[in-house]
Amino acid sequence: MEFARRLQPLQRNVFADMDRAKAQAIAAGTPILDLSLGSSDLSPPPEVLAAIAAAVADPRTHGYGLHHSTLPFREAAAAWYTRKFGVAVDPATEVLLLIGSQEGTGHLPLALLNPGDVALLCDPCYPSHRGGIYLAGGEIYGMPLAPDHGFLPQFGDIPGSVLDRAKCMVLSYPHNPTTALAPLAFFEEAVAFCQRHDLVLIHDFPYPDFSFAPDPVPSVLQADPGKTCSIELFSLSKSFHMGGFRVGYAIGNRAIIEALGQVKGAIDFNQYQGILRGAIVALTGDQRSVVAMAQIFRERRDRVVAHLQALGWTVPLPPATPYVWAPLPTPWHRNSMAFCTQLAASTGVVLAPGIGFGPAGEGYGRFALVHDLPLLTTALDRIGTFLATQSPPK
Repeated sequence: MEFARRLQPLQRNVFADMDRAKAQAIAAGTPILDLSLGSSDLSPPPEVLAAIAAAVADPRTHGYGLHHSTLPFREAAAAWYTRKFGVAVDPATEVLLLIGSQEGTGHLPLALLNPGDVALLCDPCYPSHRGGIYLAGGEIYGMPLAPDHGFLPQFGDIPGSVLDRAKCMVLSYPHNPTTALAPLAFFEEAVAFCQRHDLVLIHDFPYPDFSFAPDPVPSVLQADPGKTCSIELFSLSKSFHMGGFRVGYAIGNRAIIEALGQVKGAIDFNQYQGILRGAIVALTGDQRSVVAMAQIFRERRDRVVAHLQALGWTVPLPPATPYVWAPLPTPWHRNSMAFCTQLAASTGVVLAPGIGFGPAGEGYGRFALVHDLPLLTTALDRIGTFLATQSPPK
């Protein structure tokens, strides 16, 4: 049996690789502490769950959800954006429901790219950014992110021969996995660059509420209020702990929204209406739980980084996101996959190897701060034992 060639670049995936390592550790009887996935251990606000539960008994929520039925959700999303970022949004033409923001990064390339077209991606980046390009038959040009430049891409380094074939650029700040923040001035530069080169600017934006800096996180639409070339993807998975409910939205340029909607219309019938009712409550309700959540993750960040530094591991303090992006200790810095698989097998602690996010991620490991402090402390104690007793493979 022969399968499509487009599957070949998808044969390796950081989360699938670590899932196999977890399975091996479980089979050996090793208790697992999984810090590889950014799936929040916190629960959605109670009023959100109550709205979803009540909707289950309402037969009006049981049918297919065509685009027109999502208008109340799109209105709530537009209002949330205007309150948070001061950007006027038309819910009828500039918002599209997504089954999580990952659907947007996976399906937008199908609307934008012909085979052989180039997409400009950060290196490292979240894996679905690459997957969508491969499925569309596009080619990837990686924009290396280095700590010397604050993990921001340097647009002037992109060759003209690449720009001649490029159709889109994908950014994501606060950044997964590096935890970097981008100021509004950077987005203004990115918008101007994309306007000059006729590029669609895709901004994957699941972490606006996970900044530990004093200034609010900017939206790319604040740099492009006319929505000339930009589209932003937001997910309720992080701010409202609704990862398993799979609900988010795209917001931005109406022509890009329409094109993405055409792809979506060929694939699904949107999210369950009961979940949308809960999402509306999340977006329109009291946001104090979001502020409290950020404080919980700030405390976890501080404790984890301090513990790692006490182990002799030099780790910078993340400015944002629910992750720690840690340069691996010197003996392991050339093989993050070996470090993470050996750590899982020996201790049951599972991290995401940096190489899984792109070549520039080699030498790093990503910690997801998705357990309470006692469990994180247990994981760190196991890591300390590992560092004291294990060596890299020859």
